[in-house]
Amino acid sequence: MAEITGDQRVQSEVLEGLATAVNHRRWFVELAVPYLGDDPIEIGSGLGDYALEWSQLLPRFTATEADPDRLVQLKERLADQPSIDVRQMLLPHDARGTYSAAVSYNVLEHIEDHVGALRSMRDLVRPGGAVIIIVPAFQFAMSPADIATGHVRRYTKKTLQAAMTEAGLTVEKIHYANALGLIGYFMATKVFRLMPKEGPMVKVYDTVVLPATKAAEQVVRPPFGQSVFAVARVPA
Repeated sequence: MAEITGDQRVQSEVLEGLATAVNHRRWFVELAVPYLGDDPIEIGSGLGDYALEWSQLLPRFTATEADPDRLVQLKERLADQPSIDVRQMLLPHDARGTYSAAVSYNVLEHIEDHVGALRSMRDLVRPGGAVIIIVPAFQFAMSPADIATGHVRRYTKKTLQAAMTEAGLTVEKIHYANALGLIGYFMATKVFRLMPKEGPMVKVYDTVVLPATKAAEQVVRPPFGQSVFAVARVPA
C-alpha cells in the first residue's frame, strides 16, 4: 500500500490559503474542460474547490481524496451536490473503471511510484479517454514548502512526458503554465522561505499578475512556468 507523504496539517493550511486565488483556479479549471468528457474522476480533490467548479459543467463527477481527515471534510462540503460522488482513493491501486477522464492537479509529485500512479489513472479511464495532469515545474524550485507538503520531485515537460509514456499513455498536449508564478514562487519559498498561504502576496498575485500572465500565455507558450500541464490519451 502506498503511503500519504507530507504533513497533512500543513497541506490543508496551504490548500485553504490557495483557495483564495480565484483567478488562478479558474484558469486551471478552463485548461482541463475540453478533455473531461461526460463522467470524469478527480484524483486528489483536496478541499473540493476544483470539483465544485467542474461539476457545474458536467452531468456527473467523482471526487476522491486519500487523507481520511480531508475525506471527511470533502464529503461534508459536497454533501449538497447530488451530481458529485465522493470516494477515498490512494494511488497506485488495482481498481478498474470506465470514466471519461481522470484529472489530477498537484498530486503526482507526492507519489514515489508516479508511473504506477499514472497506470492506475489510465486503468480508471475508458479507451480514448484522457488523463489530465498538472504538476509543479523545475527541480531547482524545490523549497522547504515543497518538502513540508510532501513533494518528492518537481517536473519538466520531458520528465512528465517520459513518465506518462512509460505508463502506457499517449501524450497529446504538454506545456508550461504560469511563467511569472514560477519566479514569484521561487522568491517567496526558496529565497524568503515562506509558505504559500493566504495573504497580501497571494491576493496581489491573483488579482494583478495572474490575469496578465494568462492573457500573454494564450498568445505565446512560455519556455518555463510554475506548472507543467499535460493531456494524454488511453490507447484504444
